[in-house]
Amino acid sequence: MLRKFAYNRIFRTTGMLLLFLLLLLFPASKEYSLEDENTYTVSNTVSLNEVYLIDKDGYVARTKAAIFGNDDEDYARNLMELLIIDGKYESKIPNGFRTVIPSDTKINEVKLDNDSITVDLSNDLLELKNDTLKKAISLITYNLTTIDNVKYVYLKIDGDLLSTYPNSNMMISQPLTKEDGVNTYYDAFNYKNVSKTTIYYVNKNNNDYYYVPVTKISNDNRDKIKIIIDELTSSHIYETNLMSFLNYNTKLISYDLKDDVLTLNFNEYLFDDTNDKSILEEVIYSISLSVRDNYDVKEVVFNVDGNEITKSVLKNIE
Repeated sequence: MLRKFAYNRIFRTTGMLLLFLLLLLFPASKEYSLEDENTYTVSNTVSLNEVYLIDKDGYVARTKAAIFGNDDEDYARNLMELLIIDGKYESKIPNGFRTVIPSDTKINEVKLDNDSITVDLSNDLLELKNDTLKKAISLITYNLTTIDNVKYVYLKIDGDLLSTYPNSNMMISQPLTKEDGVNTYYDAFNYKNVSKTTIYYVNKNNNDYYYVPVTKISNDNRDKIKIIIDELTSSHIYETNLMSFLNYNTKLISYDLKDDVLTLNFNEYLFDDTNDKSILEEVIYSISLSVRDNYDVKEVVFNVDGNEITKSVLKNIE
């Protein structure tokens, strides 16, 4: 009996040692947790990152693509490659979207410096008509500012900053920022005391919803969050193919900006279903993305009649 017990212990110990050696020789596959959608370490599961392309209606629109990089600078170069027609990442462009930068355009340099990034392209970019060139500049700006901490974009053509549109007196203000606007809509009676507010609407591609930023230029000097909610609850969106899922009876009762957190307090019409107190994802995204483009905050808290329902961490929004 003792001998049998001893043999069992020896066999168990030997088995454990063999298992340990096998684990050392063949470690388990490592999977990295992506803190947010702009982290570039890739697990075995393909992740999609936020990108901006031209949709079927000609808008600069927010979608997703499998674009990655070894670091921020490499990722920025790959984003630029995505934006070139017939480029090496053409296959990664989702159905229903396209880009506009000419196929012959070369990327001379991409250089990241703190919160600024400089992109130097060949003069093939200037083959575009000015209205299309404006969209190309918006694509460059919106894509590169998806990179963490990047706020400013400098666009060079063969070493020189692009300061005007070709054959035009229209200036290009550098650095480029999201504050320049995108898919611009003018609702101003005069050009004094104008304000720019970017609102994210919903559009549909087959059965998939995506988001379209529209910058409204107006003489409305109210706080931008009031303009955002008013526009999203309006029954008259300036383009009929854009949508908002926010109930037109929704009212913003109050709001508070404190410590990088914007708290919004609505009436009960914010709910899609008052029984289970649910808010449509499209509503949360439209408001959160709009806030992200107009405010320097980290979180948006959604309250109804003073009670917190949910919050959106802007850095992690997918």
